[in-house]
Amino acid sequence: MKKYINILFAAALTLSFTACQTFLTRDNLTSLDDVTYWRTEENVRLFVNGAYGNYFSGYSDNWGQVNAPGVYSAGEYSDDYTSSGVQRNILLSVPADNWYRAESTPYRGVWLARRAGSAWNFAYVRKWNLLINRLETMKEGGYLTESEYNHWMGVARFLRGWEYSRLVETFGDVPYYDDEVATDDFDTQFKDRDPRSMVMNNALEDFKFAIANVRENDGKNYINKYVVGTIASRCMLFEGTWYVYHKNDEAMKTCSDIDANAKKFLEAARDFAAVVIDSGNFAFDTDFRTLFGTLYTTPASKEIILFREYNKSVNSSAQHCIASYSGGNGGYESQITSGNLSTLKAWICNDGQPYSKTNVAGADSWRMQDMVKTRDPRFEASFVDEPVLSGSTGLYSEKFIDRIGVQYAYNGKTCPTCYASDTNENGYPCVRYAETVLNWIEAKAELADHFGGPAVSQADLDKSINAIRERPLDQTAIDKGVKKTAHLQLSNLPDDPERLGDPIKTTLGYKTAGATSKLLWEIRRERRMEFFLEQYRPQDIRRWGQLELMLIANNPDLGVGGWVELDLAATLTAEQAADLPGNRHAQNTNLKKTKANVGYNLLTAANFDIVAVYPIANSNADGTIKLGEPQFWSNKVEDVSVMRGFLRPQKIADRDARNVDVRNYLEPICTDVINQYAEKGYTITQNPGW
Repeated sequence: MKKYINILFAAALTLSFTACQTFLTRDNLTSLDDVTYWRTEENVRLFVNGAYGNYFSGYSDNWGQVNAPGVYSAGEYSDDYTSSGVQRNILLSVPADNWYRAESTPYRGVWLARRAGSAWNFAYVRKWNLLINRLETMKEGGYLTESEYNHWMGVARFLRGWEYSRLVETFGDVPYYDDEVATDDFDTQFKDRDPRSMVMNNALEDFKFAIANVRENDGKNYINKYVVGTIASRCMLFEGTWYVYHKNDEAMKTCSDIDANAKKFLEAARDFAAVVIDSGNFAFDTDFRTLFGTLYTTPASKEIILFREYNKSVNSSAQHCIASYSGGNGGYESQITSGNLSTLKAWICNDGQPYSKTNVAGADSWRMQDMVKTRDPRFEASFVDEPVLSGSTGLYSEKFIDRIGVQYAYNGKTCPTCYASDTNENGYPCVRYAETVLNWIEAKAELADHFGGPAVSQADLDKSINAIRERPLDQTAIDKGVKKTAHLQLSNLPDDPERLGDPIKTTLGYKTAGATSKLLWEIRRERRMEFFLEQYRPQDIRRWGQLELMLIANNPDLGVGGWVELDLAATLTAEQAADLPGNRHAQNTNLKKTKANVGYNLLTAANFDIVAVYPIANSNADGTIKLGEPQFWSNKVEDVSVMRGFLRPQKIADRDARNVDVRNYLEPICTDVINQYAEKGYTITQNPGW
């Protein structure tokens, strides 16, 4: 693809030339420079294409993790994940460097997973400011028509607004630059941080210009009006809800008119998304797994607004490893971090009710083979429901692979290259319509709840959440008994006990704004089901003021895995398993099978006092389950059938309590930046608490 072309001058340095007095200055006739380059629209396109990988990272590249789904290594930093051992910390002290000058690519992925935002790096701000200036010159020189100028100026301002949004999401206040900065202008280079409200009001103006001027169609898989509308709604929704749930933070004291800005940004999120919705160009016409496991060169669905294509025959780095860690590669790859009981509880049943309120038959079973039949279809599409693969919590996600690739985990055939190692080529839907409608409905609900906006109507739900729930099912899901989820009805909203539960009461968002409404809770649930593992959750829990849920002490479900029946793997021989109906379904351990198709046996002497399960003790009055004390496997266990319950990740320990300090909602300014300011005689303000 054209986007893989490397642009040598993308560092955005302005070149200057002089000539002797006896000769006329002439354009270079044999090579491009900063003067001769800016002559054609195609060159502008190439300049922008060089940044696509930064903004639409998809599955990242090769072994990279940058903004990729977190199915291997450390994964994203969210309450959807649990690992064995001590849980990963977010940040306990000010780092020396968050510029990415020293860190390797894998580390960069971990760094971004903390915030899903941006590093302290203004190179792309400079890139877009340079482009804005060059577009003005091209227009004055007659190299662009009015239409071409408006489109590319819209693209440049869209990307500048997005870049600043990502910086603000990570650091809060940041220095704002709307022009190129001269190399000797230290007063500007080393200016202190501007209030985030001022920065984001400027970003809003950029987005407004972009939505009005970027083309509706600029060719296959290029930025267009609808990409702008969805991303702008994402950025504005983050900012607007941040002001609602963080209004009392020390870091917000630099901002004025917090409520007025919150309302403005939420209205913008609503209106930007509405441009996409009202176009009528997009629909939920394809099953969930096809969106993520397709080797596409064209969009696989009307739901996809922009995708990243992988084709290693065009570029050797145009491949990734995410399918390999989603059940490809013969099923050999473990998922170091995986889902937990908090994740399982979040999935709604197919009657539209939470597990504690449902009337769906069999919904009280936590066996994965039963849950796929009783929960929303995205559950079956996201998790392995047979005991084939290994994860630290007894759960394993296969969301990012097609239906064929995961079969090589148990069919005994040689795994094709496209599913193995870091040679995967399935594409990624970087911008999809589901986000558009969920941004839109959440913004509308927030405006209604906090700023006197019109109440959300049933028609609003029908063209957002309920439209998603009408997404088709594929034959594999149908054969398992999966059913579409009932529509969300304003007249019968679920009342989930978790909404008022003790974990939520520990959070900053609850302390600032109180309990969310029943409707807003269900909108948030829909996001969690829809975007599982897609790097949205770290942003959501931060903007809603729910970082406190990352502590097992506050949120015990984070320390509990999926349901396992460890005695089956320990007591059934291969021959016995082969005689049982269904064979592959016989051993419901949710843990990796051996080559003989027998569930992996954890009940060995080597695992005494290490392997444990949490049994269900009883139900609380509100219908939620109550877990008993963990049952550890030991030489004192006489009846192995007691080793059925929710798996306790081995040697699990809580993360440092400082992870959920209020200061950790924002990244600190690293010491390298502070020192560089000081060396030039300037001072930069640190974030509160650091």
